[in-house]
Amino acid sequence: MSEGQTPGPVGEVRAAAVQWHLPFEVADYVDFYSSRAHAENLGRMFRPGAEPLTPNWLHLPIGYHGRAGTVVVSGTEIHRPHGQRGAGDFGPSRRLDIELELGFVIGKPSDGPVSVERALEHVFGVALVNDWSARDIQAWEYVPLGPFLGKSFATSISAWVTTLDELPVVEGSKQEPPPPDYLRIDNFAYDIPLEIELNGSVISRTNASNIYWNVAQQIAHLTSNGATLRTGDLLASGTISGPGERERGSLIELTWNEGPFLEDGDEVVLRGEGLGEVRGRIAV
Repeated sequence: MSEGQTPGPVGEVRAAAVQWHLPFEVADYVDFYSSRAHAENLGRMFRPGAEPLTPNWLHLPIGYHGRAGTVVVSGTEIHRPHGQRGAGDFGPSRRLDIELELGFVIGKPSDGPVSVERALEHVFGVALVNDWSARDIQAWEYVPLGPFLGKSFATSISAWVTTLDELPVVEGSKQEPPPPDYLRIDNFAYDIPLEIELNGSVISRTNASNIYWNVAQQIAHLTSNGATLRTGDLLASGTISGPGERERGSLIELTWNEGPFLEDGDEVVLRGEGLGEVRGRIAV
Protein backbone atom coordinates (compact mmCIF):
# COMPACT_ATOMS: atom_id res chain seq x y z
CA MET A 1 0.00 0.00 0.00
CA SER A 2 1.37 3.43 -0.94
CA GLU A 3 1.85 6.19 1.60
CA GLY A 4 -1.39 8.07 2.21
CA GLN A 5 -3.69 5.23 1.27
CA THR A 6 -6.51 4.41 3.65
CA PRO A 7 -7.27 0.76 4.42
CA GLY A 8 -10.92 -0.24 4.15
CA PRO A 9 -12.84 -3.31 5.30
CA VAL A 10 -10.91 -6.58 5.26
CA GLY A 11 -7.74 -4.92 4.04
CA GLU A 12 -9.30 -3.27 0.97
CA VAL A 13 -7.92 0.02 -0.30
CA ARG A 14 -10.31 2.86 -1.04
CA ALA A 15 -10.53 3.45 -4.80
CA ALA A 16 -9.77 7.17 -4.47
CA ALA A 17 -6.40 6.31 -2.94
CA VAL A 18 -5.31 3.87 -5.66
CA GLN A 19 -2.73 5.02 -8.21
CA TRP A 20 -3.27 3.00 -11.40
CA HIS A 21 -0.45 2.32 -13.85
CA LEU A 22 -0.40 1.10 -17.44
CA PRO A 23 -0.64 -2.71 -17.30
CA PHE A 24 2.08 -3.08 -19.96
CA GLU A 25 4.54 -0.94 -21.90
CA VAL A 26 2.89 -0.08 -25.19
CA ALA A 27 5.23 -0.85 -28.11
CA ASP A 28 3.22 0.08 -31.23
CA TYR A 29 -0.40 1.12 -31.45
CA VAL A 30 -2.74 0.31 -34.34
CA ASP A 31 -6.38 1.35 -34.51
CA PHE A 32 -8.68 -0.60 -36.81
CA TYR A 33 -12.13 0.29 -38.20
CA SER A 34 -13.80 -3.08 -37.80
CA SER A 35 -17.43 -2.49 -36.78
CA ARG A 36 -19.72 -2.48 -39.80
CA ALA A 37 -22.51 -0.54 -38.09
CA HIS A 38 -20.06 2.20 -37.07
CA ALA A 39 -18.55 2.45 -40.57
CA GLU A 40 -22.02 2.56 -42.15
CA ASN A 41 -23.24 5.21 -39.73
CA LEU A 42 -20.32 7.50 -40.53
CA GLY A 43 -20.70 6.84 -44.24
CA ARG A 44 -24.37 7.84 -44.15
CA MET A 45 -23.52 11.01 -42.23
CA PHE A 46 -20.67 12.17 -44.43
CA ARG A 47 -21.60 10.68 -47.82
CA PRO A 48 -25.40 10.94 -47.96
CA GLY A 49 -26.90 9.37 -51.04
CA ALA A 50 -23.77 7.27 -51.68
CA GLU A 51 -22.83 3.76 -50.58
CA PRO A 52 -22.11 4.02 -46.84
CA LEU A 53 -19.08 1.70 -46.99
CA THR A 54 -15.99 2.58 -48.98
CA PRO A 55 -15.19 0.07 -51.79
CA ASN A 56 -12.37 -1.57 -49.81
CA TRP A 57 -14.18 -2.01 -46.48
CA LEU A 58 -15.60 -5.50 -47.11
CA HIS A 59 -12.29 -6.77 -48.48
CA LEU A 60 -9.78 -5.89 -45.75
CA PRO A 61 -9.62 -4.66 -42.15
CA ILE A 62 -8.90 -0.93 -42.50
CA GLY A 63 -6.58 0.55 -39.89
CA TYR A 64 -4.02 3.24 -39.17
CA HIS A 65 -0.93 3.51 -37.00
CA GLY A 66 -1.53 5.62 -33.90
CA ARG A 67 0.78 7.10 -31.29
CA ALA A 68 1.89 4.68 -28.56
CA GLY A 69 3.39 7.47 -26.45
CA THR A 70 0.01 9.00 -25.65
CA VAL A 71 -1.71 5.80 -24.49
CA VAL A 72 -2.65 6.45 -20.85
CA VAL A 73 -4.18 4.39 -18.06
CA SER A 74 -7.79 4.64 -16.88
CA GLY A 75 -8.32 7.59 -14.55
CA THR A 76 -5.86 9.89 -16.31
CA GLU A 77 -7.31 13.37 -16.86
CA ILE A 78 -7.71 14.25 -20.54
CA HIS A 79 -6.76 17.72 -21.77
CA ARG A 80 -8.75 19.17 -24.64
CA PRO A 81 -6.50 19.16 -27.72
CA HIS A 82 -5.73 22.19 -29.87
CA GLY A 83 -5.44 22.02 -33.63
CA GLN A 84 -6.67 23.41 -36.91
CA ARG A 85 -10.47 23.29 -37.14
CA GLY A 86 -10.45 24.77 -40.64
CA ALA A 87 -8.47 27.17 -42.84
CA GLY A 88 -6.89 29.80 -40.57
CA ASP A 89 -8.83 28.51 -37.55
CA PHE A 90 -6.58 27.15 -34.77
CA GLY A 91 -7.84 26.50 -31.27
CA PRO A 92 -9.25 23.97 -28.82
CA SER A 93 -11.47 21.22 -30.20
CA ARG A 94 -15.17 22.04 -29.92
CA ARG A 95 -16.23 18.50 -30.91
CA LEU A 96 -14.38 16.24 -28.47
CA ASP A 97 -15.65 12.66 -28.67
CA ILE A 98 -15.15 9.14 -27.35
CA GLU A 99 -14.74 5.77 -29.05
CA LEU A 100 -15.70 2.52 -27.31
CA GLU A 101 -13.21 -0.17 -28.36
CA LEU A 102 -11.45 -3.39 -27.42
CA GLY A 103 -7.66 -3.45 -27.43
CA PHE A 104 -5.84 -6.71 -28.15
CA VAL A 105 -2.40 -6.96 -26.54
CA ILE A 106 0.39 -8.84 -28.33
CA GLY A 107 2.32 -11.19 -26.05
CA LYS A 108 4.40 -13.09 -28.62
CA PRO A 109 6.42 -11.23 -31.28
CA SER A 110 6.76 -12.22 -34.93
CA ASP A 111 9.49 -11.62 -37.50
CA GLY A 112 7.20 -11.42 -40.53
CA PRO A 113 3.79 -12.47 -41.83
CA VAL A 114 1.53 -14.35 -39.43
CA SER A 115 -1.08 -16.72 -40.86
CA VAL A 116 -4.68 -16.12 -39.90
CA GLU A 117 -4.85 -19.65 -38.47
CA ARG A 118 -2.01 -18.99 -36.01
CA ALA A 119 -2.66 -15.34 -35.25
CA LEU A 120 -4.28 -15.91 -31.83
CA GLU A 121 -1.06 -17.56 -30.62
CA HIS A 122 0.39 -14.05 -30.55
CA VAL A 123 -2.40 -12.45 -28.46
CA PHE A 124 -2.00 -12.29 -24.69
CA GLY A 125 -5.33 -10.69 -23.86
CA VAL A 126 -7.76 -7.80 -24.11
CA ALA A 127 -8.13 -4.38 -22.51
CA LEU A 128 -10.90 -1.81 -22.82
CA VAL A 129 -9.99 1.23 -24.90
CA ASN A 130 -11.35 4.76 -25.23
CA ASP A 131 -9.75 6.29 -28.32
CA TRP A 132 -10.60 9.96 -27.73
CA SER A 133 -11.28 11.88 -30.94
CA ALA A 134 -11.39 15.58 -31.82
CA ARG A 135 -13.93 15.41 -34.63
CA ASP A 136 -13.47 18.97 -35.90
CA ILE A 137 -9.67 18.67 -36.11
CA GLN A 138 -10.00 15.19 -37.65
CA ALA A 139 -12.52 16.31 -40.29
CA TRP A 140 -10.23 19.08 -41.55
CA GLU A 141 -6.95 17.12 -41.58
CA TYR A 142 -7.81 13.54 -42.53
CA VAL A 143 -7.97 13.91 -46.34
CA PRO A 144 -5.91 12.44 -47.94
CA LEU A 145 -3.71 10.68 -45.35
CA GLY A 146 -6.10 9.90 -42.51
CA PRO A 147 -6.22 10.67 -38.76
CA PHE A 148 -3.36 12.60 -37.17
CA LEU A 149 -3.68 15.33 -34.49
CA GLY A 150 -7.40 14.66 -34.11
CA LYS A 151 -6.60 11.23 -32.66
CA SER A 152 -3.01 11.23 -31.38
CA PHE A 153 -3.46 13.39 -28.26
CA ALA A 154 -4.76 10.60 -25.97
CA THR A 155 -5.97 7.00 -25.89
CA SER A 156 -7.14 5.59 -22.53
CA ILE A 157 -6.97 1.90 -21.63
CA SER A 158 -8.09 -0.13 -18.64
CA ALA A 159 -5.64 -0.85 -15.84
CA TRP A 160 -5.57 -4.60 -16.46
CA VAL A 161 -5.60 -7.11 -19.31
CA THR A 162 -7.98 -10.08 -19.47
CA THR A 163 -6.58 -13.21 -21.12
CA LEU A 164 -8.35 -14.60 -24.19
CA ASP A 165 -9.27 -17.88 -22.50
CA GLU A 166 -11.59 -15.97 -20.15
CA LEU A 167 -13.68 -14.48 -22.99
CA PRO A 168 -16.84 -16.17 -24.34
CA VAL A 169 -16.58 -16.84 -28.07
CA VAL A 170 -19.56 -16.76 -30.46
CA GLU A 171 -20.04 -17.01 -34.20
CA GLY A 172 -19.11 -13.77 -35.96
CA SER A 173 -20.89 -11.85 -38.71
CA LYS A 174 -21.25 -13.54 -42.08
CA GLN A 175 -18.55 -12.05 -44.28
CA GLU A 176 -19.82 -11.42 -47.79
CA PRO A 177 -18.03 -11.37 -50.17
CA PRO A 178 -15.73 -14.04 -48.74
CA PRO A 179 -12.38 -12.55 -47.68
CA PRO A 180 -9.25 -13.32 -49.73
CA ASP A 181 -7.45 -16.54 -48.86
CA TYR A 182 -4.95 -14.96 -46.44
CA LEU A 183 -7.86 -13.63 -44.34
CA ARG A 184 -10.19 -16.61 -44.66
CA ILE A 185 -11.18 -18.24 -41.37
CA ASP A 186 -14.43 -19.20 -39.66
CA ASN A 187 -15.49 -15.82 -38.39
CA PHE A 188 -15.76 -15.49 -34.63
CA ALA A 189 -16.45 -12.74 -32.12
CA TYR A 190 -16.31 -12.22 -28.36
CA ASP A 191 -19.62 -11.99 -26.54
CA ILE A 192 -18.86 -9.09 -24.20
CA PRO A 193 -21.64 -6.69 -23.14
CA LEU A 194 -20.34 -3.12 -23.22
CA GLU A 195 -21.69 0.21 -22.01
CA ILE A 196 -20.90 3.93 -22.02
CA GLU A 197 -21.61 6.09 -18.99
CA LEU A 198 -21.48 9.89 -19.25
CA ASN A 199 -21.61 11.92 -16.02
CA GLY A 200 -23.25 9.04 -14.14
CA SER A 201 -25.86 8.10 -16.76
CA VAL A 202 -25.61 5.14 -19.13
CA ILE A 203 -26.10 6.47 -22.66
CA SER A 204 -25.34 3.37 -24.75
CA ARG A 205 -25.16 -0.41 -24.45
CA THR A 206 -23.72 -2.65 -27.14
CA ASN A 207 -21.67 -5.85 -27.49
CA ALA A 208 -18.19 -6.71 -28.74
CA SER A 209 -19.78 -9.29 -31.04
CA ASN A 210 -20.57 -6.38 -33.37
CA ILE A 211 -16.96 -6.46 -34.67
CA TYR A 212 -16.99 -7.62 -38.32
CA TRP A 213 -13.25 -8.23 -38.83
CA ASN A 214 -11.90 -10.43 -36.03
CA VAL A 215 -8.52 -9.98 -34.38
CA ALA A 216 -6.97 -12.96 -36.21
CA GLN A 217 -7.80 -11.29 -39.53
CA GLN A 218 -6.48 -7.97 -38.27
CA ILE A 219 -3.14 -9.55 -37.35
CA ALA A 220 -2.89 -11.49 -40.62
CA HIS A 221 -3.54 -8.31 -42.60
CA LEU A 222 -1.22 -6.12 -40.50
CA THR A 223 1.69 -8.52 -41.01
CA SER A 224 0.92 -9.56 -44.61
CA ASN A 225 3.41 -7.05 -46.04
CA GLY A 226 6.20 -8.27 -43.77
CA ALA A 227 5.53 -5.93 -40.83
CA THR A 228 6.49 -7.49 -37.51
CA LEU A 229 4.67 -7.79 -34.20
CA ARG A 230 6.34 -6.70 -30.96
CA THR A 231 5.50 -7.74 -27.43
CA GLY A 232 3.34 -4.96 -26.07
CA ASP A 233 1.73 -3.97 -29.37
CA LEU A 234 -1.81 -2.70 -28.86
CA LEU A 235 -4.31 -3.45 -31.64
CA ALA A 236 -7.58 -1.61 -31.09
CA SER A 237 -10.78 -2.75 -32.76
CA GLY A 238 -12.11 0.65 -33.75
CA THR A 239 -15.41 1.97 -32.44
CA ILE A 240 -17.89 -0.82 -31.66
CA SER A 241 -21.49 -0.04 -32.59
CA GLY A 242 -24.57 -2.21 -32.95
CA PRO A 243 -27.61 -1.78 -35.19
CA GLY A 244 -29.78 0.09 -32.68
CA GLU A 245 -29.78 3.84 -32.03
CA ARG A 246 -28.69 3.25 -28.40
CA GLU A 247 -26.06 0.68 -29.35
CA ARG A 248 -23.59 3.17 -30.76
CA GLY A 249 -20.04 3.56 -29.48
CA SER A 250 -19.41 7.28 -30.05
CA LEU A 251 -21.15 10.60 -29.48
CA ILE A 252 -20.97 11.51 -33.14
CA GLU A 253 -23.24 8.52 -33.84
CA LEU A 254 -25.46 8.88 -30.77
CA THR A 255 -26.22 12.52 -31.70
CA TRP A 256 -25.97 11.99 -35.47
CA ASN A 257 -23.22 14.62 -35.66
CA GLU A 258 -25.33 17.34 -34.07
CA GLY A 259 -23.82 17.20 -30.56
CA PRO A 260 -23.53 17.98 -27.81
CA PHE A 261 -19.97 16.74 -27.60
CA LEU A 262 -17.82 16.58 -24.45
CA GLU A 263 -17.63 19.63 -22.20
CA ASP A 264 -14.88 20.48 -19.71
CA GLY A 265 -15.50 18.53 -16.50
CA ASP A 266 -17.41 15.70 -18.19
CA GLU A 267 -16.46 12.19 -17.06
CA VAL A 268 -16.79 9.14 -19.31
CA VAL A 269 -16.66 5.55 -18.08
CA LEU A 270 -16.58 2.62 -20.51
CA ARG A 271 -17.36 -0.80 -19.08
CA GLY A 272 -17.12 -4.34 -20.41
CA GLU A 273 -18.40 -7.48 -18.70
CA GLY A 274 -15.35 -9.28 -17.33
CA LEU A 275 -13.05 -6.47 -18.49
CA GLY A 276 -13.63 -3.81 -15.84
CA GLU A 277 -13.69 -0.17 -16.88
CA VAL A 278 -11.75 2.67 -18.46
CA ARG A 279 -12.45 6.09 -17.00
CA GLY A 280 -11.49 9.59 -18.11
CA ARG A 281 -12.43 13.14 -17.15
CA ILE A 282 -12.02 16.19 -19.38
CA ALA A 283 -9.81 18.72 -17.61
CA VAL A 284 -11.39 22.03 -16.60
